[in-house]
Amino acid sequence: MSENNTPHRTWLFVASCVSLLTTSMVFAIRGDISGALSTDFHLSGEQMGLIWGPAFWGFTLAIFACGVLVDMLGMKLMHAISSIGYLLGIGLVLAAPKPELADGEVVAGIFATTGTTMLYIGFLVMGLSQGIVEGVINPLAATIYPDKKGKMLNILHAWWPGGMIIGGLMAFAMSKAGVSWQVKFSTICVPAVIYLVMCLMRQYPQTERVAAKVSFGDMVKGTFKPLFFLIFGLMWLTAAVELGPDQWFPAVMGQLTGMEAGGILFLCYTAGLMFILRFFFGGVVHKFSPIVVLIVCSVLTGLGLFWLGSLPDGSPAPIAFAAATVFGVGKTYFWPTMLGIVSERFPKGGALAMNLVGGAGMASIAIVLPIMGGKLDNLGPGAALKSVSFLAIILVVVFTALHIGFQKKGGYKAEEI
Repeated sequence: MSENNTPHRTWLFVASCVSLLTTSMVFAIRGDISGALSTDFHLSGEQMGLIWGPAFWGFTLAIFACGVLVDMLGMKLMHAISSIGYLLGIGLVLAAPKPELADGEVVAGIFATTGTTMLYIGFLVMGLSQGIVEGVINPLAATIYPDKKGKMLNILHAWWPGGMIIGGLMAFAMSKAGVSWQVKFSTICVPAVIYLVMCLMRQYPQTERVAAKVSFGDMVKGTFKPLFFLIFGLMWLTAAVELGPDQWFPAVMGQLTGMEAGGILFLCYTAGLMFILRFFFGGVVHKFSPIVVLIVCSVLTGLGLFWLGSLPDGSPAPIAFAAATVFGVGKTYFWPTMLGIVSERFPKGGALAMNLVGGAGMASIAIVLPIMGGKLDNLGPGAALKSVSFLAIILVVVFTALHIGFQKKGGYKAEEI
């Protein structure tokens, strides 16, 4: 498909950006209100991680399912459903009643009270919506910009940190104003409604795979190759070192620096670095081999997390920001570059290939969150970050080996559908 024959291409791309912004606002605000939720619902850090878990498992299930559903039901319908899911999930969380327990008492389990059960279900529904968004916008971007997939996926995913900046700064300002966590959380409804209206106003194209008349069987064959399984496995690790720490970042940095209310600013800062680099320098993955970009990302992310994890409590803010800079730059290109590789190397795999890899990333985070939460409870914030920093060593080794393998075959090249 020529990139010039898709009607309303810019409109659809903007709607995709707004929906991803919504997704990351959930991520940022959920992290900011974690302390208030823990207090109101009498949850430990580990239990809070388990409450968040369904958001990521839901994300995973939805993005896997979207690998097939976007072809069967169409991207427009799935995009609209995601927005409705956000509104429903937010409503469940806001309506959850607080358990009547004494101060300092922790619930016996996350299903022990009606309120915590509703939190679980609400975050699960929102997770399903997040997965549907990711399952729609990635193949949509690849379809409407077939000649520059890597670049446009990076620009699209600049709105992940963009949403974290907007959500984080709003949460920080509302905290200073003494606004309740319920009001903070309800602000997510605004972009959710905006992109719902946008997607209802325009027609969507068929996915690249359907438009090229690649059969379902050929899509499966075009996906399940040895290199795909390697990328699928690597996505578990790249997501763990990027998004696992991100969800706990406000709480962790608040403890490390003594800036409890200002911990969210560190998330906004690293998100700002990501936004600038992805939006204005998304073409770096084409200037250099995407595998080389991933090697550099792995090195910097590992160093940044280890440095942050080594900081003592009460560390000066400038030192903490320096370490956060290394981490922020390092994690920038992981997610969109991994998706870009899948779209370029497995074009017949279509939405299935991209969504399987995206789902792997979210499944990884669902596993990492309670592990990090347990270390926060028992060992401290530094241990939580160090626990995932060592995964970067594996990434450096494997990506380097993969780069050498491509070089022996003439270098990394995108394949045509």
